[in-house]
Amino acid sequence: MTVRRIAALFIALLAAPGTWLRSPLPEPDYRPILAVERLEVERDRIGPFTIDGAWALTSPNSHFGGYSGLVSLPDGRLLAVSDHGRFLRFDPPGGEGRAPVFGAIGGRADVRKYAVDAEAVTSAPGGRDLWVAYEGSNSIVRFDPGLEDGETVTPAAMRGWSGNGGPESLARLPDGRFLAIEEGAPTAGSTGAAVLFPADPVDGGEPIAFRYASPEGFRPSDAAALPDGRVLVLHRRVTIGLPFAFETAIAVADPEAIRAGATWRGEVLATIGGPLPADNFEGMAVVPRADGSVTIWLISDDNRGVLQRTLLYRLSLDPGDLG
Repeated sequence: MTVRRIAALFIALLAAPGTWLRSPLPEPDYRPILAVERLEVERDRIGPFTIDGAWALTSPNSHFGGYSGLVSLPDGRLLAVSDHGRFLRFDPPGGEGRAPVFGAIGGRADVRKYAVDAEAVTSAPGGRDLWVAYEGSNSIVRFDPGLEDGETVTPAAMRGWSGNGGPESLARLPDGRFLAIEEGAPTAGSTGAAVLFPADPVDGGEPIAFRYASPEGFRPSDAAALPDGRVLVLHRRVTIGLPFAFETAIAVADPEAIRAGATWRGEVLATIGGPLPADNFEGMAVVPRADGSVTIWLISDDNRGVLQRTLLYRLSLDPGDLG
């Protein structure tokens, strides 16, 4: 997506004088190792959310990093997908402590970014199907739970979306509809294209096309449905410098307000930025609790660079507090 290109170019310019002095690339490392370090957090609330914890994730595994989508699995693990076509299944802090599973989505480690740039993931109840949205091809692929076999659709309503700012957000709503939101380009203004499918997009069906209005200066980076049908939309913005300064905004919006050709707007609930641990948050998962509240997980995309981190946040929310 856009910020990754900017960050990569900036880092490349800094590293240019030593381009020819680099060491050979290390051999691939596929050990199932994931280190989780708890971070100090100066606040216990942001807006209506309680901050349950924040962690930094690290791994020597060659598949690790670049996570741009997140979903909760029925067995309590989280599934993160990356923009280089990889996945990570792992127990979040407080889980059973099972070994992490790293791999390539679809079972292939294609090096062509156009073919593997996964930006969002969502699931059906019980995890019987997973849907992954791909930037570049502007397509959606329905996978089996093992992320091996998939069926692809390239919706006509999404074909004109930006090649480097395509479907950044994908959410299955409780009633079976699917929402996809384009990231768009920073120069395109505060609204971007979006579609609402009447059912599984892979099975066909004409979606409603509309516009989504992001908070000023932000771009949408993921979306996840609450049990009551409303949608949380994750946004980020970046200030280029040393180090990069990232800020995250979480908004809520009601899909019942979506109208063809109109602009859909949400309400910003909270932001994450300094002095809180902050980075390029691109993945969000909502997990319902028995008491009606929800757990919200956020994961950041480190762009596979030395100046960023893979951060994980756990938030709590009572949707009833939103009115």
